[in-house]
Amino acid sequence: MTLWVHETRLLLRSRLAGIALVLLAVFSAAAVTAGMAEVARQRAAIAAIAPAQAEDIAAVAAYIDREKDAGSAAYYSFHPTWDAPAPLAFAAIGMRDVAPYILRVRALGLEAQIYDGDTFNPELALPGRFDFAFVLVFLAPLFAIALFHDLTSGEREAGRARMLEAMPGARRLWLRRGLVRFALLLAALAVPFVIGAILSGVAADTMLLIVAVAALYLLFWIGLAGIVSRFGRGSTANAATLAGLWLVLVLVVPTLANVVINRAIPVDEGSRIALAQRENVHRAWEIPREETMRRFYARHPEWADSAPLPVAFHYKWYFAFHQNGDDSVAPQVRAYRAGLERRAAVATAIGWALPSVGVQALLTRLARTDLAAQLAYQDRIRAFHRRLRDFYYGYMFRDRPFGREDFAKAPTFAAS
Repeated sequence: MTLWVHETRLLLRSRLAGIALVLLAVFSAAAVTAGMAEVARQRAAIAAIAPAQAEDIAAVAAYIDREKDAGSAAYYSFHPTWDAPAPLAFAAIGMRDVAPYILRVRALGLEAQIYDGDTFNPELALPGRFDFAFVLVFLAPLFAIALFHDLTSGEREAGRARMLEAMPGARRLWLRRGLVRFALLLAALAVPFVIGAILSGVAADTMLLIVAVAALYLLFWIGLAGIVSRFGRGSTANAATLAGLWLVLVLVVPTLANVVINRAIPVDEGSRIALAQRENVHRAWEIPREETMRRFYARHPEWADSAPLPVAFHYKWYFAFHQNGDDSVAPQVRAYRAGLERRAAVATAIGWALPSVGVQALLTRLARTDLAAQLAYQDRIRAFHRRLRDFYYGYMFRDRPFGREDFAKAPTFAAS
């Protein structure tokens, strides 16, 4: 134990080592704090939905109750959906930084509502929000390089290497020094994360898994430093070589891989789906109403026994051509989603070869902030929209009056 304490003290006497460990701990703590603040902000925004929705619906109900028109109720009523952050989301904000986690939808065509302001461009490992995942993937390797690039070369340059190697138990000496540096690095990185995870209610097994992943990622860079040091060059040359490897493995190759994937698997932007849906909707004003209803009833025969359209405007025609607009872009939606999933699958496969990509992908998966989580949220929106549409159609296509008391019967979104 005395030898371990001695090695720790010896390491901490080095100004570079001390500054590096303190700086890594500060970065980790700042990233955890920033992540927790962002998640708290998102939770507060979600918590504010219920009172705002009640106020909004009350105003709409007061207006609708005069005419009791179900079409007007469906047109003017917005219904909130939300994707609550998982406990681990503070550590890897992922797509929650760019994709909506709250979306208010109407019973009108859904695809334009989902893809307005589309932000889906899944990335492999490009720098994003300053969170724990960013510190682990991008910054921690630099601190590992700072502490391990001169582990043996520093002793050679100081003229002590031969004497140390001649001592009994020389291998244990180098192993002990390496383990002390590794343990302090891991502690500086993981202790703030563990504190944040406990405060956020992260499960113990998930917490331990993240710490284990962080340890393995540090060991990868420590192993690289060991390989580079075997060439017997000076500390400065070792540091430059390792910095070059960091640049290539963490920034250059993942960025190039991202470009290659995007070109190999072309995916149209979601905004094009929204535009195509809107064009089909607007075209309905120029074609006979009977043709619109024929197309609608062909795809939705459960409403085909509805009374014929009156001469005056009727909302069931309006909602029918919005539904036709959604149906017309359904193949594009499927192709778009399939392309995104193929890109994500290739990126995951690349993660097995590139630790920086793999670690970031694993953290966002565990935090439920990756593309799969966002697509799952979209699936919940679509399921809710189907219930919402059927609810209002039951009034519109059966010509049933819709009064103030009927607003309370509308479906509500259930977060997973």
